[in-house]
Amino acid sequence: MGGRQRPPRARTPREGRPTGGGRANSRVAIARIEGYLAWEAEVAAAERDARAFAAQFPWLPNAERESLERAYAADRLRYAEEVVDRAVERCRRLAARYRAECRRLCARWAALCLTVTLAAALLAVIPAALRL
Repeated sequence: MGGRQRPPRARTPREGRPTGGGRANSRVAIARIEGYLAWEAEVAAAERDARAFAAQFPWLPNAERESLERAYAADRLRYAEEVVDRAVERCRRLAARYRAECRRLCARWAALCLTVTLAAALLAVIPAALRL
């Protein structure tokens, strides 16, 4: 078939963020290997399907059949890359949404804890103030 297209863009960790040590690095490495293998499987499937598609046209000369195979595989890989990019973008939007929701819940929880603490402090101080 020839040259393969690049795999979908990998997300790089943000600068300045702690990586979490060796365990997080190994998870990232495993995820990258998994992504690489998945992309290679997609490339192999695209090439296999391109050959099957081009085989339906036995009257084409070999050069044209190979050109058809390359075009078919390239089109399919371009589509697969778009699907992966859309999925990654959706995951990023969901992660941002979940982070915002988590911050909101943490703020509410902190406000509740502060309110309960202040109420307990007031209830502890009020009887002492009434004795005076």
